[in-house]
Amino acid sequence: MTTTLSEAESKRLLAGYGLPVLDERTVATAAAAVVAANDMGYPCVLKLCGDAIAHKTERNLVRLSLGTSADVERSAQELLGQAISADGPVELLVAPMVRATREFIVGADRSGDFGPVVMIGVGGIFAEVFEDVVFRLLPADERELDAMLDDLDTQAMLGEFRGEPAVDRAQLLSVVQAVGNAMIDRNDIESIDINPVLIADGNAIAVDALVALV
Repeated sequence: MTTTLSEAESKRLLAGYGLPVLDERTVATAAAAVVAANDMGYPCVLKLCGDAIAHKTERNLVRLSLGTSADVERSAQELLGQAISADGPVELLVAPMVRATREFIVGADRSGDFGPVVMIGVGGIFAEVFEDVVFRLLPADERELDAMLDDLDTQAMLGEFRGEPAVDRAQLLSVVQAVGNAMIDRNDIESIDINPVLIADGNAIAVDALVALV
């Protein structure tokens, strides 16, 4: 039987392997969400978070670009009100708002016939246009993982882009390495999905994550 970790727990697990993440907070109430948002600054993002919540966007469980404490309090109350019994225990995840023009997806899976594999691809609005995804069997050394970036067809996404600096390849590679190392180290991980990995001022940041366990 497969179970999933919440976004917050998934990020905490993968951060231990070097995944670059934001300074986020998880809280239980709308009032605590306001305190967290005031502490980290505006604008911010608010999400409903729980082990049984895998597809937040489809259920409208994400609030972006919240600019005031009133926005946070109202959104937090709305999100808590949208929880259903099947969600089990839930909490609110408060995070800084990151603006970026490039997105990547990174993931791993061990359910196929070839053993664990890791992947990276172009994400966001460009994903369906380019369908640019690269896979490697695990374990893979740093040279093999770095070559995945070279194998992407849309190399322009890695260079200077729309006034932003080129991607810090080492930091983007650290996302792939974190995912790959977690898969090798933890046999109970069935799959990992990091979507999206945002590129902000050239730096890679994982803003959503889902780990499935067996």
